[in-house]
Amino acid sequence: MSTARAAQTPVIGVVAGEPSGDLLGAAVLSALRARVPALRFIGIGGPRMQASGLQPLFPMEKLAVRGYVEVLRHYREITSIRRRLRRFLLDQRPDVFLGIDAPDFNLGLEASLKARGIPTVHYVSPSIWAWRGERIHKIRRAVSRMLTVFPFEAPLYEKAGVPVSYVGHPLADMLPDQPDRAAAREQLRLPRSGTVIALLPGSRVSEVEQMAGLFVRTAAEIAGRMAEAVFLVPLVNRETRTIFEQALYRHTDPPLRMHLLFGHAHEAMTAADAVLVASGTATLEAALLKRPMVITYTMSRLAWWVLKDKGYLPYYGLPNILAGQFVVPELLQHDATPENLAQALTNTLTDTTVLAQLERIFSAIHHQLRRGSAERAADAVLELAGRGRP
Repeated sequence: MSTARAAQTPVIGVVAGEPSGDLLGAAVLSALRARVPALRFIGIGGPRMQASGLQPLFPMEKLAVRGYVEVLRHYREITSIRRRLRRFLLDQRPDVFLGIDAPDFNLGLEASLKARGIPTVHYVSPSIWAWRGERIHKIRRAVSRMLTVFPFEAPLYEKAGVPVSYVGHPLADMLPDQPDRAAAREQLRLPRSGTVIALLPGSRVSEVEQMAGLFVRTAAEIAGRMAEAVFLVPLVNRETRTIFEQALYRHTDPPLRMHLLFGHAHEAMTAADAVLVASGTATLEAALLKRPMVITYTMSRLAWWVLKDKGYLPYYGLPNILAGQFVVPELLQHDATPENLAQALTNTLTDTTVLAQLERIFSAIHHQLRRGSAERAADAVLELAGRGRP
């Protein structure tokens, strides 16, 4: 970096594309600002990153689209944003660019910036270990350093010649070693005793549309076996809550002891004896909260036919991937029936040997992933910006 450039206010370009990235980004920006108070952040992020000092150039919501149909619908707008952002960043020439997840948007942007001499850091590896491993060639062209959140990812990048740092998973830093079930139940105004089951059908509208009916029917099946069971359903917004309420309305016999919550997913899982969870990051959250779970997922027949043979691993859920074995049940697509899911959950609740084993395995995973990820990520960003610690 030139003397003239170093004398200017240091600038970091940053892009997060959805709420989970906004949460990760806010922690990293705070850690960066603690090290270099004069830092200026420009790019795309949500309210948490903006509270940590980000100057937003475009609304993050414009990037938060999922699924082939939704992406195609917004394709022109998204590519226009990326093109305008690239021009802006090439003109501003930040000290370093930090892409947080959102690989479909960020990797192409990072490749352009890196080719023009701007160092690039990507935080949270795409799941090349699970499917589409050929993406590592695009990643090598795009990133100056990859920051991984799982320990098994770093050797894959080292073998491919991609500079990499394992920084740990931010959720492992955020969540306690020993969750307080009694306090969570008191906060949610639940009885201290009795069976509580958390239902997490997903965070996206398309997921809840697909999963809500299955989760309601499974709850009814469990209630037929355990009449005292209470169900907690944390939902992220009004739209997903309405979808779930409609599914619940279609099933009214017998009435279910079900509490729908706005947010409070961690509290719901902490209060629960077991969790029924759609495959995704929530499975890791449940494991870090030391809760037994059953993982499930369904999708359209066409999507299942396209994707079912593309994976490299026998597991879908992160707890099983991290443990390297089936430690919790995974019931997917045709196996995901209310009867199967209810049986798996009740088996889990009543097997004390399995519960004790899960506690040990999940505690070991928590310890392995807790590394102070935001601070490690900040150190890597500053090192590439030429402002690392002496």
